[in-house]
Amino acid sequence: MTRRESREAALCLLFEHGFSPEEAPEEIMERAKEMREEKYSAFAKSLFEGACAHEKEIDVRISAAADNWSISRISRVSLAVLRLASFELLFGEGTDTEIIVNEAIELARRYDDDKAPAFVNGVLGRIAADRNG
Repeated sequence: MTRRESREAALCLLFEHGFSPEEAPEEIMERAKEMREEKYSAFAKSLFEGACAHEKEIDVRISAAADNWSISRISRVSLAVLRLASFELLFGEGTDTEIIVNEAIELARRYDDDKAPAFVNGVLGRIAADRNG
């Protein structure tokens, strides 16, 4: 599984988690494995579990970076993309910011509406800038 495929798999898990946030990440992943007969790479698993573990902190960052947008107004797909990429930006190691943002934009382009890529780009740009100083 490539890193791109791993990000896509983690995105799907985060999207599912958005519908049942009280459910443990392990339960969501196990159900997804059974229903879709998927295997997840260590990278996909670490992205999903890390984004879930840091969700509150990530959501604070997203809210601050998304001018005039509350978390509840952001589409579920864009929110999952933002949580995934924000986790990687804030807590990941070794991947360039440009790669993380570009991958997130591509996921938004593939799974959300036409306005989502620009929105995701803007929010992640602010989060990356705040992170860097």
